Amino acid sequence: MNSTLNILRKEIREMMTASTVLPIVVMAVLFGAMGSVMGGIEEDVTGAPTVGIVNDDTHGDLAAIAVDTIGDLSELAYNGADVDEGIATVDEAGGIALLHIPANFTERIMSGEPGTIQIYWIMKGAGLLDSISSEAVNGVLWNVNRAISVHLIDVNASVNSTLALNPMTMTETTIFGDRIMDGISPGTLGTMLSMQSLIVPLVMMMLIMVAGGTVISSMGMEKENKTLETLLTLPVTRGSIVTGKLVASALIGLMMAAIYMVGFSYYMTGFSASGELDLERYDIALSALDYILVGISLFVTLVAALALCMILGTFAKNYKSAQTLTMPIAFLAVVPMLLIIFKDFNTLPPAAQVALFALPFSHPMMAMRSLMFDDYALVLGGIVYSTIFAVVAIALTVWIFKTDRLLTGRIGKKEEGRGRNLLRAVSGRKR
Repeated sequence: MNSTLNILRKEIREMMTASTVLPIVVMAVLFGAMGSVMGGIEEDVTGAPTVGIVNDDTHGDLAAIAVDTIGDLSELAYNGADVDEGIATVDEAGGIALLHIPANFTERIMSGEPGTIQIYWIMKGAGLLDSISSEAVNGVLWNVNRAISVHLIDVNASVNSTLALNPMTMTETTIFGDRIMDGISPGTLGTMLSMQSLIVPLVMMMLIMVAGGTVISSMGMEKENKTLETLLTLPVTRGSIVTGKLVASALIGLMMAAIYMVGFSYYMTGFSASGELDLERYDIALSALDYILVGISLFVTLVAALALCMILGTFAKNYKSAQTLTMPIAFLAVVPMLLIIFKDFNTLPPAAQVALFALPFSHPMMAMRSLMFDDYALVLGGIVYSTIFAVVAIALTVWIFKTDRLLTGRIGKKEEGRGRNLLRAVSGRKR
């Protein structure tokens, strides 16, 4: 019994290390932050949306019903006669849409044709969750349609059933930044943009997880097999060792990511075949220069990620401990990918924006969507930041290799002396 307890205590001590516990704590904190970012979704869907109204059918009974219903179910930021002024006012108030009722709205319905309401959507971000608040406006319009139907049936029992059930139609225009896109809703645009820009976050995630995990695991295995000490005694500069490890890991990561993305492209074919967004029509297609910038962002970020993984790998005592060190890298790859898919950078809280920008892994994930809307400042700033991060991480890695502090996984004068003694012993055995 005592021996079992001793083994139990030993295993717990080996597993309950800072490198094991800290990633779990960080993961819990970041998941909590994600929950707070996405916690307002239900309120966006069920709450009263902020909209504006321009009613040109001032003498129409059915237009009056529409205005009253909209006013009862939403927060009115504007109720006037100018579309441009209304859009600006609603945008300033943080609203979702401006609803324009044309002068012939009542006349068309009473003559047996559906009336048309023009919706000017004000889109803040291109994430999947950024457009979910438009569903609240669609709910208001559904109630408008129902109120007009009830009125038609009450005043004219012989009204055409098709018209009575659907007395109005909607035409949609989405305004995103300085882009005015006719004939598309925020939900459709957000979904299609996410489908178009999904591939880069997935590639980046795969590169970091596969190549980064390979670097950390190889460092732990080399320590466990005692080959790292031998490698450091060879007549090779430490910079060459670091470069060789980085390039090898990058090639393996690129190969694995390519294999993964071939399979994923076939998986996505079924979705893209159902309908594609005409990117050229809305002037959001990427140019050759844009793709070059995405590639540069991917490259410098991969180098930065691998250098960071090598630094983490120096703290691995063996292959077993190296497995726990891969957790924070995997988590730091997955979390920004999920945030970027569901939320636009510009619609995140300031604290989340700072955290996302500080993480170099996120920049290539944001690059494609940002370039679609000519946000070159964010992309170029991300490339510069990732390059500086990579240079600093590589310099720190080379410094750790030169000081031989990676042999013990600790930083201190005592451990440094032990590392040097190990090297001298290995060198003596070789001679």
